[in-house]
Amino acid sequence: MKIIKSLFVALLLLVVAPMTAQTAEEIIANYVENTGGEEAWKELEATKMLASVTQGGMEIPVTIYNTKDGKMAVVVNLQGQEITQMAYDGTTLWTTNFITMKPEKSNAEQTQNMALNKNDFPSALVNAEKNGYEVELVGTETKEGTETFKVKIVQEPVMQNGKEVPNIGYYYFEKENFVPIILESTQESGQLVTVGMSDYQEVGGLYFPFALNQGGQPIEIKEIVLNPEIDDSLFTFKEQ
Repeated sequence: MKIIKSLFVALLLLVVAPMTAQTAEEIIANYVENTGGEEAWKELEATKMLASVTQGGMEIPVTIYNTKDGKMAVVVNLQGQEITQMAYDGTTLWTTNFITMKPEKSNAEQTQNMALNKNDFPSALVNAEKNGYEVELVGTETKEGTETFKVKIVQEPVMQNGKEVPNIGYYYFEKENFVPIILESTQESGQLVTVGMSDYQEVGGLYFPFALNQGGQPIEIKEIVLNPEIDDSLFTFKEQ
């Protein structure tokens, strides 16, 4: 009788295991579906995020613009003065020198790497299959007390000191809702960057994290505007 019972348990495990097993592709598909669905994400043309960063006890308002054609801008408000910290118009990447307060073009390597972001709006996860990114379920791991799936994603290589280097990131998806709560990636400098994501909220049928933490620096998202009207001059480099 014990033999029959043991055999039944073994067979049950064989049946249940394939049902509960997850692949990286399935985890990402669940994330896309749970946060609004593939079609809704594809209809998104641009985002405007109003956020704040606290430094030295001072709250600094930050507005981040991203568009489907790869344009982006980060605008900070310092004591009432709006300054474009970084912008890309699809051709030129530039920043503002906070000492001279004049715009400066970034180098060719940084600009080339920024151009790759066009493939990843609104996120690398939403476009992983379309872009042919290599994804792999590395395993499970407990992060900040939460059980997660650890998924490796390999995107287009980036340039670093004149050489192509792999562009690899690790997303940690919490198991209940299949949303990423941590992203680990390596910057062009070779430094490991960790971004925490939490407080997912719905905006126009899509879900975004409203609390971010990059390298210990918390970023609070106040509002997200979908498909806002944006003046293209915001992204354009201004010759001085």
